[in-house]
Amino acid sequence: MLKVSGLKKTYITGTFHKCRVHAVNDVSFHITKGQTFGIVGESGCGKSTLGKCVLRLTEPTEGKIIFNGTEITSLDKESLRSIRPKMQMIFQDPDSSLNPRKTLGQSIAEPLKISEIETGRISEKVEELVRHVGLLPEHIDRYPHQLSGGQNQRAVLARALALEPVFIVADEPTASLDVSVQAQILNLLKDLKHEYGLTMLFISHDLELMRHMCDRIAVMYMGKIVEIASVENIFHSPMHPFTRLLLNENENDSEEISCASGISNICCYYNNCPLKTGKCAHDIPYLTEHMQEHFVACHNIKSMHIIEND
Repeated sequence: MLKVSGLKKTYITGTFHKCRVHAVNDVSFHITKGQTFGIVGESGCGKSTLGKCVLRLTEPTEGKIIFNGTEITSLDKESLRSIRPKMQMIFQDPDSSLNPRKTLGQSIAEPLKISEIETGRISEKVEELVRHVGLLPEHIDRYPHQLSGGQNQRAVLARALALEPVFIVADEPTASLDVSVQAQILNLLKDLKHEYGLTMLFISHDLELMRHMCDRIAVMYMGKIVEIASVENIFHSPMHPFTRLLLNENENDSEEISCASGISNICCYYNNCPLKTGKCAHDIPYLTEHMQEHFVACHNIKSMHIIEND
């Protein structure tokens, strides 16, 4: 359903000393229909930027995005508008995703008003969507500030489903919610995925969420994908040293993101890698298939078996 090739998003930072930062740096992957593909990495690694680039909410600097057989990176705004209903996004913060001056019903109805649905059926459709995401009819006339974060996120889900998309980007959809509510929203998301036959790009910094939600996982570091594998292989046979760090220590240090990410002739993980050799300082490792459907960007692969404690 989705194929991304050589995707890049570059920003120029600084006032006097300009610096080129590759927020997304030569990223390639594919997602098959019905699959949930996860992007995991520390804060600031480019996960959210990648998700927005895939939907062209942020314009990529280079690369190709093919959605359902259509190359969308070269489409003009008018052509892209006809495809957008099939591609939706769920953002991190439901409170900032909803217009505080509109009721939940009005927010959910907004995409329906620009679709081909008959005006008289909009209210009926809104009620149906509200029911599907676990809200009550009385919530339709309430404003976001009158409801909890979990209820608002359910409304965001309803709005995302309004135009019957086939592909959804979920950008840390439970990050701003209470722990007690997170599991409810994640389970709802899984149920809706199966009910609507959705394909999903799921973004998170939490590998345990990935285990619960995803079929395949891509590990991202400083704008690059360093490992792609099935959930089982990521947890039981991780190969890249950064993947093992995430699994063993669960460290998330965004301070490593700097102008060094613009260096073009060095491995992105060179400064922190315990396996680095001289080759890593002048020869960038690219994703290579070391096992079936298990891709790693490292010159010094050492797979490690993770033993789980029951």
